[in-house]
Amino acid sequence: MAHRLRPVGVDFVETAPVRLVFTRDVGATPDAVFRALAEDVAGWPEWFSAVASARATDGGREVRLRGGTRFQESVLVTKAPEVYAYRVDVTNTPGARAWIEEWRLTPAGTGTRVQMTFALDGTAAFRLVCRLARPGVGRSFQQAAAALDRRLAG
Repeated sequence: MAHRLRPVGVDFVETAPVRLVFTRDVGATPDAVFRALAEDVAGWPEWFSAVASARATDGGREVRLRGGTRFQESVLVTKAPEVYAYRVDVTNTPGARAWIEEWRLTPAGTGTRVQMTFALDGTAAFRLVCRLARPGVGRSFQQAAAALDRRLAG
């Protein structure tokens, strides 16, 4: 059952009780990576295997993950080509109370250092599951960033 989460601001990225931060360098420029993140929302399933479908909405996105998890999100920051951040407003994830995902892009040689931060809050059980899921979420991010890099190179 879907439920509405607490509407936190972008500062929550630094203050959330659970922060999962992952980084990977890719060969594409920050501009190209930013466009793939912020402008080609429907293309996410082609490089992020956890995403079954994604579509832009007025001021946000609707995302469905493989396995049935759903998100209605509000885009909070689109500062090209440096930051793209969105807040989960509604989800069917049990125990979630507040959730922001932030992508930071910085030049790294001729490519880009991609940093993704999951800023999360919820019930004690939700927070524990998020911490335990860190290795799997990290692998998913690494695979997605590598696939995005291949897509942008081709």
